[in-house]
Amino acid sequence: MTDIKKNDVVELEITDLNNLGNGVGRIDGRVVFVRGAVSGDFVRARIIKINKSFLVARLEEIIMPSPDRAEGFCSAPLSCGGCVYRNVSYSRELELKYSYVKNEFIKTGLTDAEILPVISTGKERAYRNKGQYPLTKIKGKTVAGFYESRTHKVIPAEECAIQNTAFAPILRLVCSTADELGWSVYDEESGRGLLRHIYLRMGEATRETMLCLVINGRELLHSDVLVERVKEQFPCVVSIMLNFNCEDTNVVLGDEYKLLYGKEGIEDELCGLRFFIRPASFYQVNREGAELLYSKAREAASLTGGEIIADLYCGTGTIGLSMARKAKRLCGIEIEPSAVDCARENALRNNISNADFVCGDASDKGTILSAFGGVTPDVVIIDPPRKGSTRELIDTLSELEVKKVVYVSCAPDTLARDLAYFLERGYRMSSVQPVDMFPRCGHVESVVCMTRK
Repeated sequence: MTDIKKNDVVELEITDLNNLGNGVGRIDGRVVFVRGAVSGDFVRARIIKINKSFLVARLEEIIMPSPDRAEGFCSAPLSCGGCVYRNVSYSRELELKYSYVKNEFIKTGLTDAEILPVISTGKERAYRNKGQYPLTKIKGKTVAGFYESRTHKVIPAEECAIQNTAFAPILRLVCSTADELGWSVYDEESGRGLLRHIYLRMGEATRETMLCLVINGRELLHSDVLVERVKEQFPCVVSIMLNFNCEDTNVVLGDEYKLLYGKEGIEDELCGLRFFIRPASFYQVNREGAELLYSKAREAASLTGGEIIADLYCGTGTIGLSMARKAKRLCGIEIEPSAVDCARENALRNNISNADFVCGDASDKGTILSAFGGVTPDVVIIDPPRKGSTRELIDTLSELEVKKVVYVSCAPDTLARDLAYFLERGYRMSSVQPVDMFPRCGHVESVVCMTRK
C-alpha cells in the first residue's frame, strides 16, 4: 500500500460523483473525495485531509476530462457550494440522482423496490423564486452573495444561475443604496453591524416580488430613500419589509416584521390555485417543479371524489388544497399556528369549502381522530421534513387501518427507512417516483404510495 501523506499530489480516475458534489476515486482501495471532479475525469489532485477510511483531495488539474463534464453553468466560484452538479451534464445528473435514491433503498434492505427514472421540468436555470443573501464588505463596498461551503465566509454571487434573474438588479440597488446611506454590514464575530441579509421572493405566475431586509437592530434610518428607489425602478416589488434579528444565531429570520411599503406578502398561482405568501410562509422554491411533484402525488392518490383526505405536515396547505376539489373532505394538520392560519386563508381565497385545517401534532392518534370526528381518513398525505416521519405516526396510521398513504419525501435516506417500517406494519409499496425539484443541487424529492394489505 502506498504511504500517502498530506500535500502529496496523486493522479487518479474519478468513478462516481456523490450528492455533495465530490468526485469519488480510489487509491490502493481507499476512497478519495475530490471536489470539482466528475465521474469519468482523470485528474491530478493534492491530498489535504487523511482519515482512516477516506482521503480528501483538492483538484489541481484535469488531465483528461469526462465526456459528461460540462463547464460554464455559473459564474459564481466553485467554493459557493450550492450547485454540486454544476460541472456535469444534466442528463448525467439525473442518472446520478436515480442512483442516489436506488442506493439508499438498497442500504435499507429494500432491494426489490422499483425506482422509476427521475423526472423533471427540464428547466435547469433561474427556477428558484426565493433567495436569502448574506452581506459582506469588499474594498469598502457592500456585496451580496452566499456562504462558502461549510463556512460563513460570504462569496459574492449576485448572478446566481439558479435564482430568478430579476433578483440581481434589486440586490445591486440595495447594496449601492446601503453604501450611499452609510448602513453598516453585520459581522458575526463581533455581533456588530446592521444589515444581515437581503431576502427576496417572487410569485412566478404573478411576477409579484417581495423585498425584505434582515437587520441587527430596531430601526433602519432613511429606509424611505430605498423604498422610493425600489418603487421607481422595480414596479414588480409590491412588498417591502424589515425583519428584526438581533440574536447571535445562524437562523436567518427573526420572529418580528415591519411593513415599509405595500402588502404583507405576495400572491402566486400553483396548480390552478391562488396562494398568498408571507415572508415566513413555506412555499416551494421551484413552482413548476412543485406542480410536477403535486401532479404525481395526485396520481398516486387516485381520487374518485368520495374520499376523506388527511394532509399531515400540511404547512400552508398547498398539496392538500391541490387535491381538495377531487375529494369529499380534506383536513390538514400542522403544528405551526401561523402556517395553519395561512392554510385557512388559502382555502377561502380559492373558494374551497370542503377543507379545514387543525393546529396539532400530526403523529398523535387523538389529534387525527378528533380532526375527523372519529372517522378514519381514506387517504393520508404525508410530506415530512428531511428527518422523515416518526414511528409513532406510522404506528397510528397502521392502527387506524388507513387504506392509502401518499408519501412525499425530500430525503431518500429517511424515505427508505420509513417505508421499511410501513412494510413491517402491513403495507405494500408502489413504485417510487423521484422528481428533480432542485436541478444542479444535491437534493431529490420522491413520491410513493403505500396501500394496506
